[in-house]
Amino acid sequence: MITCGIEIKGSEVILCLLSKEDGLFQITDCRQIRHTLSNSNDTENVRKFQFLLKKLFEDYKVKKVAIRERPTKGKFAGGSVGFKIEAAIQLINTVQVDLFSGAKTKDILQHNPMPIPFKATGLRAFQEGAFTVAYAALSEYIPEA
Repeated sequence: MITCGIEIKGSEVILCLLSKEDGLFQITDCRQIRHTLSNSNDTENVRKFQFLLKKLFEDYKVKKVAIRERPTKGKFAGGSVGFKIEAAIQLINTVQVDLFSGAKTKDILQHNPMPIPFKATGLRAFQEGAFTVAYAALSEYIPEA
């Protein structure tokens, strides 16, 4: 199952595609790792942005999306455009979307540390947040019912 890790910065989303099979993680190359919402006040632009991401998820057979959650208050609070982007992604009905807070990600990484340092992944430095949240989503322990 391919998981897409997303970090939202301003009006931009940074992506990392990651899958896990038989306990091994595989980083999937993506045609475009950054997408920008140019004018968030224009409904048509928001729809195009959402369609672009939905098409990318379909093309790469993404089943789960993990978004790095941003606080709503305080020094590191996300902006309104970022929350619009987050909502547009959450409304894509072909994928399961989960938000991962910093505390939740840190807890998962504490129990399941990354097997290699980020620099050894071959990803660009700005993708670290997206990679970390995708890794946390795939490493999260879900008890079977």
